[in-house]
Amino acid sequence: MITALMTLLFGGGRNVITETAAQFRENAENGAERDAAFRAAALAQFASEFATPRKGWFDRLVDGLNRLPRPLMAFGILGLMVAAMSDPLWFAARMQGVALVPEPLWWLMGVIVSFYFGARHSEKNQSFQESLGASLARTPEVMRNIERLTGSGTAADEVPAVPPTGVNAALKDWRQRQGGAS
Repeated sequence: MITALMTLLFGGGRNVITETAAQFRENAENGAERDAAFRAAALAQFASEFATPRKGWFDRLVDGLNRLPRPLMAFGILGLMVAAMSDPLWFAARMQGVALVPEPLWWLMGVIVSFYFGARHSEKNQSFQESLGASLARTPEVMRNIERLTGSGTAADEVPAVPPTGVNAALKDWRQRQGGAS
């Protein structure tokens, strides 16, 4: 009887428990594969968008215009503070006009400003991460140079040696074990 039950649940290449659980919970491995494919497609789209460098006058003009909102907003706020101190009645009249702006327009403005600054922050963060990675990749070479300059043997011991770019140490080792050339 137990054998018949186990064969019913797990026999014939099936697993009834797994099949039932799959109806209520996403398969984590399949979800990860779909997520990886989605990310790869998004990165490919971004890469194709920026594949050709833009160096024309129009591109430089648009890049310059993209840099204007933050300074203009900062100077605008400073200008409002100066206006409030120099002519309070004029400032109060303008603020009464601002008070009449409907709330949905404030929400829309908040979304637009958030997207602008969010994208800008993301771009700057990615650029920082790339430069940090490049700096860290040069650390072993710098340590070896310091060791050569000072003549001490401590610098090479503190930082492990990193093979030059393009050399795959594991592949080189495997080729040597196979008797082939590196």
